[in-house]
Amino acid sequence: MKKFLYAIPAALLFFCVSCDNEKNEGGMSDKAKKNLEVSAAITKCFESGDWSKIGDYIAADAVDHAGMNGDIVGLDSIKAAFAMYSTMMSDMKNETVKEFADDDYVMQWIKESWTMKVDGMGMKAGSRNTLNAIEVSKFKDGKSTEHWSFISWGDMMKMMPQPPMDNKMMDNKMDTTKPK
Repeated sequence: MKKFLYAIPAALLFFCVSCDNEKNEGGMSDKAKKNLEVSAAITKCFESGDWSKIGDYIAADAVDHAGMNGDIVGLDSIKAAFAMYSTMMSDMKNETVKEFADDDYVMQWIKESWTMKVDGMGMKAGSRNTLNAIEVSKFKDGKSTEHWSFISWGDMMKMMPQPPMDNKMMDNKMDTTKPK
């Protein structure tokens, strides 16, 4: 009888815990899940080149801190910049390696690849490019309000034309064994 009295609370506890996990998977709130969905939708817009629904995902007064010439302010300006990228690049693919979200931010490690349609940004038309980026988006009321992008320096340098090496620089090796 005593075993039965212990089994009932244990089963009840297990049931309560399993129900809570179904409702709140991995401890992520519904708001955080929605933010992840919106980030994924924005990423898909880059792949498709269809910007018709971007206003569903980005706030009218949003700021993209990852513009080629600095901050891009406002949905219309952001949409125009995205459309410009579509004229420069084709075959855009985004692979999400890892992502984290809470009620205010989404952080994604994305492997991006594309083919340049035209010469631009230091890349030649026809070149296939890949890079790793950390994309950070801030959210309010289910829409992205701010965005930052942190790109791997090594990946970026592979895409840029390299100046000829000055052999004199290579000959002047620094002595790193002695502190200064």
